[in-house]
Amino acid sequence: MGNAKPHPTWAEDNKAGEYAALAAEIEAIRRSLTNLETSSLITTSGVLPAQRESARNLLHYIALRRHDLRALQTRLSQLGLSSLGRAEAHVLPNIDAVLTVLDQLCGVERPNLKADVATPDFMSGPKLLRQHTKMLLGKRSQERQVSIMVTMPSEAAGNYSLIRDLLARGMDCIRINCAHDDAAAWQAMIQHLRQAEREVGRPCRVLMDLAGPKLRTGPVEPGPAVVHIRPKRDAYGRVVAPAKVWLFDETSGLAPPAEADASLPVAPNWLKRLSSGDHIRFVDTADRDRHLEVVKTDKHAAWAQSVNSAFVTPGTILQHLPAHGSSPRPHETEVGDIPRLDGYLLLQCGDKLLLTPTLQPGVPAKLGKTGQVRYPAKIGCTLPEVFEDVRVGDAIWLDDGKIGGVVEQKDVAGLTVRILHARPGGEKLRGDKGINLPDSLSRLPAMTERDRADLRFVVEHADLVALSFASSPQDVAGLIKEIGRIGKRRPGIVLKIETRRGFENLPGMLLEAMRTPACGVMIARGDLAVECGYQRLAEVQEEILWVCEAAHVPVIWATQVLENLAKDGIPSRAEISDAALGNRAECVMLNKGAHILKAVETLDDILCRMQNHQDKKRSMMRGLKLAKDFHSDS
Repeated sequence: MGNAKPHPTWAEDNKAGEYAALAAEIEAIRRSLTNLETSSLITTSGVLPAQRESARNLLHYIALRRHDLRALQTRLSQLGLSSLGRAEAHVLPNIDAVLTVLDQLCGVERPNLKADVATPDFMSGPKLLRQHTKMLLGKRSQERQVSIMVTMPSEAAGNYSLIRDLLARGMDCIRINCAHDDAAAWQAMIQHLRQAEREVGRPCRVLMDLAGPKLRTGPVEPGPAVVHIRPKRDAYGRVVAPAKVWLFDETSGLAPPAEADASLPVAPNWLKRLSSGDHIRFVDTADRDRHLEVVKTDKHAAWAQSVNSAFVTPGTILQHLPAHGSSPRPHETEVGDIPRLDGYLLLQCGDKLLLTPTLQPGVPAKLGKTGQVRYPAKIGCTLPEVFEDVRVGDAIWLDDGKIGGVVEQKDVAGLTVRILHARPGGEKLRGDKGINLPDSLSRLPAMTERDRADLRFVVEHADLVALSFASSPQDVAGLIKEIGRIGKRRPGIVLKIETRRGFENLPGMLLEAMRTPACGVMIARGDLAVECGYQRLAEVQEEILWVCEAAHVPVIWATQVLENLAKDGIPSRAEISDAALGNRAECVMLNKGAHILKAVETLDDILCRMQNHQDKKRSMMRGLKLAKDFHSDS
């Protein structure tokens, strides 16, 4: 009796039943993983042998995320087991590890769970991501594991020191946007980089970004030719600084300096008479008597200042009033040609806008005598062929999401859009602004004829080529085919995810990209936010990170990273937090700006700090000084 085993209690039976139920649930999930892998036939789809483990793991992850695992995760966590929340890089081994423990708790033996083909395990999954990142972005430094990419401004073609200083401060990859400049400028930038590599002693990759089929608004009828002279005033309307007016020789072809608040072309002989302290009298368009005081002169220009606001048009008479002496009749000149102001359409909620299939200059709405709208505002677009794929009821966003609406009518005249989103008082729509049609299944290919022409230069000179507006596996296949047609050199490919369709087709595009040795993904968060909705962007960028980690594909975190710092020299608190989140990607991209060197230094510091605390979704529990300094009696 004393040696007999005690009978299991009710509680123990209940626990065993829970273990068995969990095991059965997870086993069913495991079958869905292997079923999707088998049905996808990835071993014959052209995926490179070196990419097949990653392709299988991607399919396992897609199958896993078809299930709502939240209740299951809670039950597993309560038992102290893995909740599968960090399984991205090694899905099947994570499932099998949980099953093995549950079987032990249940006291049963399961047939060998080992997969028939190789799948990444807890060690090899992250290792594959590191290997693929090295192939695409180059070897990472010991100090910082996340690479820094910087978009080159046009001035970099003639400014070697800028590229050298960026490289010295931590830049790992330059981005050249093929939508700007030309082959000569691109060649100069790359030559500067190669020279800087030798001087600084560290390598740097070159990514060239194909322009793609950017859908933009057409031109707008120009505004009037008028210059507004406007002094700076405080909140009470008092002048705190006079307006700086640059008077220049109209025959000289000089460009106005950046510090000029207004510039006026005048006759050279009249300009020569001006001296410091003189006054210039004129009547502005509002029939107001106005004066300028001359403060400085040189051979082809003069500086004057005004404490009054004024509007000046071509032909305005300027009278020279010398500070010393007088003449029977003041010397006069007429203001020369003034460029017309950029035109715009002011759109408010409730307005209609006609988007036309031509590039005729857009015009504001035409009103009747009683103020009613007779004809709505209209503007053209650069790719009218997209109209074929637009349906009534589809959403449309303009100018990076500043203006939104819905298509109410579609006919030979174009698309009639009802404006539903604009700031109070209206939003100005100008030419060459982006158009997004997130509900429309556009059949436009990602590569244009211009892209094909640019690709010849890219294949010869770049390490990486970025495919803009990648939206389908066919887009990726087209890029790979075109690269193969051009020559033997094979740059790594980067898929820019910037449309809703591209996001939805990401797994298929990744499998297609795995036909190449080196591929990556750029989260182009500007257009993506417009396409998916700003409220959903945080969720979408997380999903992209997860799916790419499952595919062991490196990610570039892009768009508006430290933008205020790069442009104005002062970061916002929000963008510092955003840059820290970029540590979960393999590369972070900065755009150009006057303070880009400072932005690179700041980003380098943030990424170096964050890698001690975060690795993908996993918090790294380094010893905290905060904890060490705490005393219970303090």
